Amino acid sequence: MKVIIDGHEIEVEPGTTILQAARMMGGPSVPPAMCYYSKLEDTGGNCRACLVEVSKGSDADERPMPKLMASCKTTVMDGMEVKNLSSPRVMEARKAVTEFLLINHPLDCPVCDQAGECDLQNLSYQHGKELTRFKEEKRTFEPENIGDKIQLHMNRCILCYRCVKTAEQITDGRVHGVCGRGDHAQISTYITAAIDNDFSGNVIDVCPVGALTDKTFRFKSRVWFNKPFNAHRDCDKCCGKTTLWMFGDEIQRVTARKDVYHEVEEFICNECRFDHKDTADWVVEGPRKFEKFSVINQNNYTRKLDTVVIDTEKQILKGRDQDRVKISMTNVPFKEEESKK
Repeated sequence: MKVIIDGHEIEVEPGTTILQAARMMGGPSVPPAMCYYSKLEDTGGNCRACLVEVSKGSDADERPMPKLMASCKTTVMDGMEVKNLSSPRVMEARKAVTEFLLINHPLDCPVCDQAGECDLQNLSYQHGKELTRFKEEKRTFEPENIGDKIQLHMNRCILCYRCVKTAEQITDGRVHGVCGRGDHAQISTYITAAIDNDFSGNVIDVCPVGALTDKTFRFKSRVWFNKPFNAHRDCDKCCGKTTLWMFGDEIQRVTARKDVYHEVEEFICNECRFDHKDTADWVVEGPRKFEKFSVINQNNYTRKLDTVVIDTEKQILKGRDQDRVKISMTNVPFKEEESKK
């Protein structure tokens, strides 16, 4: 059956959703998704960021759907016409959804480990508003320890349920979930249990915001200062295919490989993620490519860079040698007699 999205036609199999069809087509007409995850079952329908306008139901019934539809949950019909970027209603609704997601979200970007690869940052950059109309106090939660490897920042959570679905479907037993209702709903463990199983680290990769982060990487570096490399190792628990985030010769963190929609290609075990931070443990395949406008791609080391030559004095560019020694501090000799004065 055929479906037309923003004037572009594509043929898909029956049962395909609008979001899946848009991803098959690619390009800017793909709606954003904060809760849908193609690698997990029964996800989507929570964040409403992927709303689209169905201007024509099908060839059999050409009437438009009166309300905006969640593209991750709406299956296509033969002859359906969908408007995404071409619909003012969709753009206005997406701005409203973005404003709603940011109502209780703190401005933690300067200190958040997710900064630079955050789906909520990308959504707010494209559809966010410069001003806020929210005058009430933000929803806050007490810090909670859920394990020695995973840091929970409940104040940043948007309740997308991705981590809950991941724990349900790829781990032996889920010990966390959504507790409470309404404004009091929060991600928490049952009876203060710790999240500890061989695949628990995958909840970090699926989180679209910085609510679940890696304690071993916490406050170490910004992602755009790291160089990501694809690597693999022989592992009897998982596929062993990962991305190494390196700063010089040091592996600062290990994550699963992700596709263009920031979804994990294959889930990895905790042993690969946390226990192997030595380059000798891995077979490095090469640098990992990222989308053109990603903040991680700003310091792109895969393309050839021409050396910039400025015809001026050395002191203007680098300063005096004696001043550079003082600024570096490591080369300044420590004199005990001066410290006693």
